[in-house]
Amino acid sequence: MSADTPRRIVLLRHAKADWPEVSDHERPLAERGRQEAPAAGLKLAETGIAFDLALCSTAVRTRETWKLAVQNLPQRPRTVYEERLYDASLGELIAVLNETSDEVSDLLVIGHNPGMHALADALAGRAEGDALARMARTGFPTAALAVVSFTGSWKSVEHGVGTLLDFWTPKDY
Repeated sequence: MSADTPRRIVLLRHAKADWPEVSDHERPLAERGRQEAPAAGLKLAETGIAFDLALCSTAVRTRETWKLAVQNLPQRPRTVYEERLYDASLGELIAVLNETSDEVSDLLVIGHNPGMHALADALAGRAEGDALARMARTGFPTAALAVVSFTGSWKSVEHGVGTLLDFWTPKDY
């Protein structure tokens, strides 16, 4: 694939987590999260994007979100559980994207806030319709997803490179 290949990144925040007496990394989904995650999967399927790769944080709540969401996709993409996505800063998230192989056109990232919101906001130099305004108004709630497109190599991913094509929350479902 050439450097001018159109690419899409979908950023999915994990569904609502519970707060039991465990470390933050081990927190499971709450009942509401177990309902939100399949709804997010339906929205992922509605995008029509055939993901080449899914990068998922190693935290329990992100892995559970992915397990429930992927069931609604027509085809399961190759999945890599990436420790660096847990509690990642914006710079760390961009570094992970920059390492993505240029063989990947469409990438799904399942992670956490504030990173998912910061990344969607940073990448979106432009937006279609009211997607950016909706994201600014609602924040990036649990199980929300943002679809960002850009043209070029993954090594070229930086602030303002993309267009926010869609922003969805479970309340839209």
